[in-house]
Amino acid sequence: MKTHLLRQVPALEITPELFEPFGQVIFASEDGVPYGPADAQLQLQNGIPRFYIMRLRDRGQRFHKITRHLRCTQCLGSLEGKDWLIGVASASDAPYPNWEAITAFRIPGNCFIKLEMGTWHAGPYFEHTSVDFYNLELSDTNLVDHDTCDLLERFGVEFEILASAD
Repeated sequence: MKTHLLRQVPALEITPELFEPFGQVIFASEDGVPYGPADAQLQLQNGIPRFYIMRLRDRGQRFHKITRHLRCTQCLGSLEGKDWLIGVASASDAPYPNWEAITAFRIPGNCFIKLEMGTWHAGPYFEHTSVDFYNLELSDTNLVDHDTCDLLERFGVEFEILASAD
């Protein structure tokens, strides 16, 4: 039987500065503030935008597949103020992510993230039984822009996100 490496990655508390290589963190702003760099800088011109609520159940904190979207940015946020986890790796021209540089973040329920085009991502993951997420991408993202790498098959590695960095 083929053995594999289980790599445990502590979840960092997300900040705009730490998350910048992968995208943006968007927090609430007062109504009436003009559009600016603190707003999600979206790339949705390559198709019909799709904004929907997806329900995920029993996700746990382990993964061995990671995905990227090359045609659009993607925004994710939880409803009901629930916190969640995501694993990310920087976008590149390479056909596979740099698995040794995969980073994990804890996202509180009072913000959302925007993933840059091409950012590798695994998640959302969470400790709750189920979480509803709003998701903004293109209407055909999951059909034609879903480049997935099986880290277990390709590199013999599986990841577990440690919910706290203790």
